[in-house]
Amino acid sequence: MMSSSSSPDRSFHNFCLLFLNFISFPTFLCCNFIQAPYGRHIRSGWGPTIPSWVSWFLMESPTVFFSLLIYPFGRHVSSLRSFSLLSVFLLHYIHRTIIYPLFRLHRNSNGSFPISVSLMAFTFNLLNSYVQIRWVSHYGDYEADEWFWERFLVGLVVFGFGMVVNVKSDLVLVGLKAQGGGYKIPRGGLFELISCPNYLGEIIEWLGWAIMTWSWAGVGFLLYTFSNLVPRAMGNHKWYLEKFKEEYPRNRKAVIPFLY
Repeated sequence: MMSSSSSPDRSFHNFCLLFLNFISFPTFLCCNFIQAPYGRHIRSGWGPTIPSWVSWFLMESPTVFFSLLIYPFGRHVSSLRSFSLLSVFLLHYIHRTIIYPLFRLHRNSNGSFPISVSLMAFTFNLLNSYVQIRWVSHYGDYEADEWFWERFLVGLVVFGFGMVVNVKSDLVLVGLKAQGGGYKIPRGGLFELISCPNYLGEIIEWLGWAIMTWSWAGVGFLLYTFSNLVPRAMGNHKWYLEKFKEEYPRNRKAVIPFLY
């Protein structure tokens, strides 16, 4: 629930929270018509580019560094509940900001990424980090939440399962890049059912986060993730079908096994 407090920071947080929740639908519509120009969808017309691994590090960096900067200013800075949520958030983003680009992409990929798209992603991550971490560290009402640990454990299981799927799928894709020779058909695990298990894993992660936080902040992040990644997954799926034609398994769906 949103507080009626009129403090400038509370008002700003409420505005950012509303913005996060309301941009999901237009994002979903936009992403169904325009595929962000990176990876297999890279194309000219989006300005200068930088190496993919540099882009991933820079655009994801607010999720770690800005989060750690603002967390100590919250009234719940000494709360075990607050710290537990922060730790889960950072678990994902230390991997996404540091391990994935610096120790996987850097060694196995020579792709490029438009600076314009990196800046858009950086801006979103700055906004989302503020919304999530300010709620976790300051605006969450832990004292009145009798079911926190039960929900936290359920959400943590969901989050952990999603992260395993996400990381393992990324390892398969990065491994294929390391072989050289262009894009190949990924196989094994959930790749036998869907084209983008890495995206499914990330959606499941933030479903777990929404359960753990039990907040509009968590719901907003889940909705945005879904709105961004589901159209991207369908774009990737169509790309695979067009590139590999009859060679590509026809029983695979895009992102939800057996359904979509």
